[in-house]
Amino acid sequence: MRTDTQQIVRLEDYRPSDFLIDRVELDVGLHPTATRVVATLTMRPNPEGRPDAPLVLDGDELNLKALALNGRSLSAEEFEASPQSLTIAQAPRQPFTLTIETEINPTANTKLMGLYRSGGNYCTQCEAEGFRRITYFLDRPDVMAVYTTRIEADREDAPVLLGNGNPVAGGVVDGSDRHYAVWHDPHPKPSYLFALVGGRLGRVSKTFTTMSGRAVDLAIYVEPGKESRADYALDALERSMRWDERVFGREYDLDVFNIVAVSDFNMGAMENKGLNIFNDKYVLASPETATDMDYAHIEAIIAHEYFHNWTGNRVTCRDWFQLCLKEGLTVFRDQEFSSDERSRPVHRIAEVKTLRARQFLEDASPLAHPVRPTQYREINNFYTATVYEKGAEIVRMLRTIIGEADFRRGMDLYFERCDGTAATVEDFLSAFAEVTGRDLSHFARWYEQSGTPRVTVKGHHDPDAKTFRLDFTQSTPPTPGQPEKGAMAIPVALGLVAQDGSDQDGSDQDDSAQDRSWANAACERLDSRGVFLFDKPQDSITFTGVTSRPVPSLLRGFSAPVKLSLDLPNEELLALLRHDTDAFNRWQAAQTVAMRLLVGLAKGVDAADQDIGALSGALCSFMGRDALADPAFAALVVTLPSEADVAQEIGQDVDPDAIHRARSQMRQRIGRSCAQPLQRFYDALSDSGPYSPDAASAGRRSLRNACLDLLAAADAGTGEALAVRQLESASNMTDRLASLSVLTTLPGAVREEAIARFGDRYRNEPLVLDKWFTLQAAIPEDGTLERVTGLMQHPAFSISNPNRVRALIGSFAMLNQVQFNRADGAGYRFLASIVLRVDELNPQLAARLLTAFSTWRMMESARRAQAEQALRSIAQKPNLSRDVGDIVSRSLEEGGAK
Repeated sequence: MRTDTQQIVRLEDYRPSDFLIDRVELDVGLHPTATRVVATLTMRPNPEGRPDAPLVLDGDELNLKALALNGRSLSAEEFEASPQSLTIAQAPRQPFTLTIETEINPTANTKLMGLYRSGGNYCTQCEAEGFRRITYFLDRPDVMAVYTTRIEADREDAPVLLGNGNPVAGGVVDGSDRHYAVWHDPHPKPSYLFALVGGRLGRVSKTFTTMSGRAVDLAIYVEPGKESRADYALDALERSMRWDERVFGREYDLDVFNIVAVSDFNMGAMENKGLNIFNDKYVLASPETATDMDYAHIEAIIAHEYFHNWTGNRVTCRDWFQLCLKEGLTVFRDQEFSSDERSRPVHRIAEVKTLRARQFLEDASPLAHPVRPTQYREINNFYTATVYEKGAEIVRMLRTIIGEADFRRGMDLYFERCDGTAATVEDFLSAFAEVTGRDLSHFARWYEQSGTPRVTVKGHHDPDAKTFRLDFTQSTPPTPGQPEKGAMAIPVALGLVAQDGSDQDGSDQDDSAQDRSWANAACERLDSRGVFLFDKPQDSITFTGVTSRPVPSLLRGFSAPVKLSLDLPNEELLALLRHDTDAFNRWQAAQTVAMRLLVGLAKGVDAADQDIGALSGALCSFMGRDALADPAFAALVVTLPSEADVAQEIGQDVDPDAIHRARSQMRQRIGRSCAQPLQRFYDALSDSGPYSPDAASAGRRSLRNACLDLLAAADAGTGEALAVRQLESASNMTDRLASLSVLTTLPGAVREEAIARFGDRYRNEPLVLDKWFTLQAAIPEDGTLERVTGLMQHPAFSISNPNRVRALIGSFAMLNQVQFNRADGAGYRFLASIVLRVDELNPQLAARLLTAFSTWRMMESARRAQAEQALRSIAQKPNLSRDVGDIVSRSLEEGGAK
């Protein structure tokens, strides 16, 4: 296998830059194919760098036009330049200015890194290493400078010119059809936070007044004609700013805050200082085109990128190994914001479902790595669920351990101490260690050790001694490069619940309870919040005053990202569903029972009628008692674990066909058992009144559509009739898409007609067609692969647009367990061919598609062989990008990357 380079970057090799850049003055003359960039860098040797070191600047496919040092043009003998680097061997040992002129072609930049054109607009994406595609630079996060950017363009081609910071000047270029704008950012920042935008854009705006009384102009720029679809995003931005002031005491620090939505973007969004650039799917929304989930994602991602202003921008990363310091911390912040804005229990369950589906799977794959990796081949491949979602869970655990008050004090100290610097994980933890007096060195292992810990718990009741003991053991399986693991510091939030409804804390949920004498049970190992810190390989805790055997409720609120093994019988788990005061564990109890039955069915063990009957009865009872109190929560409770969840639970020799049959059978049996309450709720929650994306309204739609899904599973004829009627009468995209989703599971002419009509109705709405692509790519039937290849010829599909590729190809590979993992290997071969094709255009996108193979070692032997063959066909291709070369090599290595 040959790639651009396979050089490994190691954390242990970090050293400060030999030079620093204090000021950057950019003059960018935009042109579709020949953009001129003149960068004047005010530089000096770093006192912490190597004496007499050469000046080596990073580049990537650059065309150098001119170079001057302190105003003097350098001769060819005084420097070495290639498209990838610029070296001055005899750099000055005192402050100096370096002026670099480069020429770049934005139209030809299909990698969508650096400066490129999207829909006729100029746009940048510089994280992680894209600025080096604009000019030669010390392109690393610990080199921070103050930027002033002059942007010039044709007035007709780009009437809007935006940059980082505040606008300071602008006007018409004398004697021409061009104009210019000058932007100045007073806050030092690394190059990855640089941004500029130029183009024809519509605008929505408002004024926000900060907690100190400063007026800030907020604006969102979108494709002309779609301004009304940015209203919700603008409202979410204002709410985010107010929340950050209230909860973290963080005030915005510029005069303007701009967001630009573009249709070609490798990521969800980017937090560039004062100029966030977004994938338009996370900005544009209307009831006709966006689902409730779209609105929730817009709210969360708007918040996430805004919160980066302090956790990522004002305090940035010393190096890319510290990526979790900004991403994990900011995910935690956006999760807390969304929990406050919506239902906290429902949002917590959604967070954990995402964590398990993405990060737990990553931890169990050849791509496993620590939250702070110790080495990488290509940094773009470490924007992973481990860094983001598990990184957020570490911050959450820290707050659980030290308490909310000390957590806020620690955050305040972190901001005070590290503002304007490039920080490390050690800087972050030291702030909390100082305010609490705790030694957090053991807790820091969460950043260093990969893999998902498994916690096994056994309960022992002694009626004579009136005690109940819980014995804990923990272990973490080997992962690439880490065969041996140490014990983790695991906060376990817990309580005891009686099958009759009483709780350890003395709460009483059932007036018929006969024996609650143990409800005042005590355990000296728990803190006042019911949290036990389990930080040894084995440990035990004992409750006293327990006369009857309770049901332990462990990891309440999912207090740690671990796998819990607690061998409770189904009847005790269903008691938790009925009576636990912790909403997360009520949901988890139902999921655990369903998972046991699904795994058994997938392995050929027919579930006993009484077992499914008990689960169905509990779900029916739950709906009758609690569903309308929180419909969104009820929808989660009645939804079975996904096929991917079941595959992950089985873990080895997975047969996706068997899992699909098992889940289909379970959905049918539960749907039939609960048909009456399901129909009753479906009718009671019918659409009425104007659409609103608020949490309560979204919850009602969520439960109604969950009922529709189970009714269709129980009886195809009934389900088809209900879905067709809902599709025709729906007043919003949520209900319309849900009904079409149900129809995609019911083969026949009705389905095909509905799919065709939907596609025709939204033929001019790319983001809606993405949903249409996704639904078809996920159909678990023979013929779907041929359907997908046919859809690649659809006029709306473009292999160069990341949204289209993710919607169609990514959905097939990530969501369609049966057809991607076809026994004949056709799904694997198809994805391999697409990866190689996309790699020539957009290596980041290709590498992300390739991660669909992360489960290949879990498959049964025949599928494993087919997947390995497909991976090796990629590895054998000459001149792979670093992105794809890294993923494929780690996927194939025994034990992962070394």
